[in-house]
Amino acid sequence: MTASAPTSAGLRFAGIGTALPANVVTNDKLSEQMDTSDEWIRERTGIGSRRLGSTTSELAIAAARAAIEQSGIDQATISQVILATTTPDYIMPGTAPAVAHALGLECGAFDVQAVCSGWVYGMVVANGMLLQGLDNVLLIGADAMEQITDYTDRGTGILFGNGAGAAILQRNPSASGELLGWDLGSNGKHVHILYSEHGKTMSMDGKEVFRQAVTVMQRSTRAALDMAGLDIDDVDFVIPHQANVRIVEAAWKRLGFSMDQTGLVLDHTGNTSSASIPLALGEAVADGRITDGKIVLFLGFGAGMTWGANVLRWHGPSDPATTQHIEVPVAGDTAKITGAAPAS
Repeated sequence: MTASAPTSAGLRFAGIGTALPANVVTNDKLSEQMDTSDEWIRERTGIGSRRLGSTTSELAIAAARAAIEQSGIDQATISQVILATTTPDYIMPGTAPAVAHALGLECGAFDVQAVCSGWVYGMVVANGMLLQGLDNVLLIGADAMEQITDYTDRGTGILFGNGAGAAILQRNPSASGELLGWDLGSNGKHVHILYSEHGKTMSMDGKEVFRQAVTVMQRSTRAALDMAGLDIDDVDFVIPHQANVRIVEAAWKRLGFSMDQTGLVLDHTGNTSSASIPLALGEAVADGRITDGKIVLFLGFGAGMTWGANVLRWHGPSDPATTQHIEVPVAGDTAKITGAAPAS
């Protein structure tokens, strides 16, 4: 690993890439094996479909390759791979070293397990590494949530899908992009409201998750903005974790954000845990909704309970329109819903 001297330089998102499995599972498809309907799911969650198939590493590699290509950097200058994931390919080792190897990288590589807050946690860690002199850090959020989801359970099976997003975070000497403020938190008292034991699918207290999520989103947003010396009105664009649109709406009503300034993709991805924020980021950048100089808020919350917020002055890819989205092929019957509960 090579590094320069510690620096006070800024942060640039030099390249962004996203990946989803090709297998689209609609709400109507789910209704064939559980008591639900498209109308019921959309009304309560805002989700219309999700993607299933592929492994965490397959999705992470595809998204990372797209991010590296857009950045135009020599990938040999990537000094660290950080993979935020809830669903590693193995209990051990971490999935990041295998991803780095598949990309042809020989550098540090490790997983971050903060569930749906993982991307936000990873960004703070990556920024610290850049400030210590690294030139390029590859940050990935990837999850194959079907590994721990029972798609016959109406409480959880309607929510989760698979996906990945990646970014090349680059030390920026001009400091035109910066991590202005951040907040990371957790409360292990709430472990029981959303968890998955080894070899079993997840259990969730949906009402309590909703209540806690709305609370910590407000708290973390205000803490990060306070660090940045900014107010709610200073924020141009917000990308929250994509869990349930009703959670976002409830938090926004209290914070004063509008849905027009919000990046959402969960209508066609479902809840992809660590991947949800970078998936929404990729779409917003490609569509021109985030441009250089804008103040952008990233907001995560998830099991643990964990939460976090990052406030950035955005400096993105040289050609945002080239942001790549990859459809990852799914082996076998793509019409089949995978991820039924394993034997306990």
